[in-house]
Amino acid sequence: MKIILASKSGVRKKILDNYKIESEVVISNVDEDSIKNSLLAEGADPLLISKNLAELKSIKVSSKYPNRLVLGADSVISINGELINKPESREEALLILKKLNNSKHNLISSVCISKNGSMIWNHTDSSELKMKNFSEEELSTYLNKIKTKTLLDYGVYQVEADGLDLFEYIKGDINSIMGLPIKDIINYIKNYKI
Repeated sequence: MKIILASKSGVRKKILDNYKIESEVVISNVDEDSIKNSLLAEGADPLLISKNLAELKSIKVSSKYPNRLVLGADSVISINGELINKPESREEALLILKKLNNSKHNLISSVCISKNGSMIWNHTDSSELKMKNFSEEELSTYLNKIKTKTLLDYGVYQVEADGLDLFEYIKGDINSIMGLPIKDIINYIKNYKI
């Protein structure tokens, strides 16, 4: 069974490939920022925002591809209930790392599978991460290793690369932290009846 991945994330595609799940990428082009702002204005918490974005991406693509399973995904960082967005500049990336520095936060990964424009399954996973204590200079040195496009597309840390070194501990599934709670997805697809 070949699924459609409604995400531009190369890391998510790679996770599916690593687990032998055949997929093709169709980018949803959902305006994430306006949706986040609208949900925040209504008092939504980071978990609800993550779930809604995954669902919207999945449904939008699914409505254009009849009878296909479409996987949408979204990940957000939450520190003390506050949503941390992807940085829009290198300066903002440094401010985010300073906020996470020597602190615990949660990374929430939501996935949704849709068919014919309707959600048929969803799952949300939350992991706890504690960042080590770094000087501002050390954080700047870390950021300088990351290409600007990667930083703006994927956020301030990449656990699939050097980002693991930022953390004192990680409580959660590493694939989920990279963007896909793959074991739950496999479980659903295995039991899916066409």
